[in-house]
Amino acid sequence: MSSLGAGKGLLEVGKFAVYVSVPIVLMFSFANNTKNLQKFMGGRSYVVYPPEAPRPPSPEEMREMARELAHKRNIQSSRDAGL
Repeated sequence: MSSLGAGKGLLEVGKFAVYVSVPIVLMFSFANNTKNLQKFMGGRSYVVYPPEAPRPPSPEEMREMARELAHKRNIQSSRDAGL
């Protein structure tokens, strides 16, 4: 510290005290009084989920839809082949 000088050493000690004391004071102010935390964070919505979309069809429904589509194609191809 002697290489820094008396003024600079005192400044470094002061800065260190501020860096350490500010988080400690904030933690105690929010931890001991939850109303402060409610005031600070209460008005903010951090997570906003989109509305729920319709559910996709189940595998059984998908198979049934595929069977119906194949049946329609078979009927259509048999009509086209008959012409």
